[in-house]
Amino acid sequence: MIELTRLNGTKFVLNAELIESVESTPDTVITLTTDKKLVVLEKKDEIINKFIQYKKRIFLQ
Repeated sequence: MIELTRLNGTKFVLNAELIESVESTPDTVITLTTDKKLVVLEKKDEIINKFIQYKKRIFLQ
């Protein structure tokens, strides 16, 4: 799970395993495996880093 921020400033937690793609258009749009799209404040590189940290936490346990 990774914490992200919607455009209105509210925080939410996303199951990172559902991420299919991340685009900068110029807003950051996350497309999930369910075809749902989320627009967030975080930049693409920040989401990638959060995903990597999430995976590291899982594999180190």
